[in-house]
Amino acid sequence: MRVLVTNDDGIDSRGLTILAQTAIDAGHEVAVVAPHRQYSGASAALTAQEENGHLVFVEKRPPGLAAEVRAFGVKAAPGLIGFVASFEAFGFRPDVVLSGINLGANTGRAILHSGTVGAALSAASHGIRAMAVSIASGDPQHWQTARNVTDEAFAWLLDNDVDDRVLNVNVPDVAPDRLRGIRPAGLASFGAVQARVKELGTGYVQLTYTGVEGEDEPGTDHYLLARGWATMTMLRAPVADDTGLTLPRVDGTQSAAEGHEGEPLVDVSSGTVMSSGSDAPTGEIKGEEGDGEVGTSV
Repeated sequence: MRVLVTNDDGIDSRGLTILAQTAIDAGHEVAVVAPHRQYSGASAALTAQEENGHLVFVEKRPPGLAAEVRAFGVKAAPGLIGFVASFEAFGFRPDVVLSGINLGANTGRAILHSGTVGAALSAASHGIRAMAVSIASGDPQHWQTARNVTDEAFAWLLDNDVDDRVLNVNVPDVAPDRLRGIRPAGLASFGAVQARVKELGTGYVQLTYTGVEGEDEPGTDHYLLARGWATMTMLRAPVADDTGLTLPRVDGTQSAAEGHEGEPLVDVSSGTVMSSGSDAPTGEIKGEEGDGEVGTSV
């Protein structure tokens, strides 16, 4: 089985090495492809830096990774890495994408903004089994605990039919003998940290960031993580949900959703479009000369 390891903390993160070693020790082929710098908060953004219309690769490796494991950095967001991996951009189409181990928890609905989770969701939306792993510290002291939980979660992922869902794993930064166990968990109402507008002024907005208490939400990922449990939560890649949706008729006989055969209802973009079909994307990622940050329309 072929496993691609990525993250949003950048190619220099030790968390990549932990994930890679889990897959290697389970007998799988591994490649590590991660952003050249930190992309925290990038969600599933398809942004990149380019030169002459091409993605730029960087000769860097995670610390402690075995020399025989292929690894390099890419000047791209983790969501884009997960996306182009599905088109064999890195030499093979992975069977599994492992994203992390993120420095800091990814809990609650705030996972919407996580580059770590975004990479996994991007891969899952293209039919690739995926898992995101995070440890609840910006400076972890207990990597062995993260490794132990990752081993268990990875084995579970391979043994179960997850369809287009992503397994989101959070690990407390405690010694292995202090870990209370692994629990399934729901999403907290937000996450470990929440931003609020502190002040509005002419030409600026000032934000403040505060920790979120999990006292009122037993059974959620943030609540259990704060009490020494590792958590596993299933996330679903974006799907349509038209429950209760009633559209007005546009001509008395036709629903606005039906359109005319062979005609698009709306021309949404005349720019670069990256297809999610079976063929490789045909649009180039374009921007200014050098290292300009650019995006794609999807």
